[in-house]
Amino acid sequence: MKESTIEKHLVTQVKALGGMAYKFTSPAHRGVADRVVCLPDGQTWFVELKAPNGRLSELQKIFQSDMARMNQRYACLWSKEHVEEWLNDRKRNAI
Repeated sequence: MKESTIEKHLVTQVKALGGMAYKFTSPAHRGVADRVVCLPDGQTWFVELKAPNGRLSELQKIFQSDMARMNQRYACLWSKEHVEEWLNDRKRNAI
């Protein structure tokens, strides 16, 4: 399964919940997450999408660590099923 397929699934499912999954690029800061997901309950997440056999680059690992250090919400999702599990957890744990 391609990363783009997983990303499209995320966008579709987030919109179905009433949220938005903004495409995020930052030319001056390589390694940032693919999407900024804003959920209708006020949660905002930085979400990286990877194909099942993909891997995080060193810059993506640094971004992941930076988000943890700054107490930001970050997720790396590896399949359509992982997207579904992640969204179900968000619904169960809504603020």
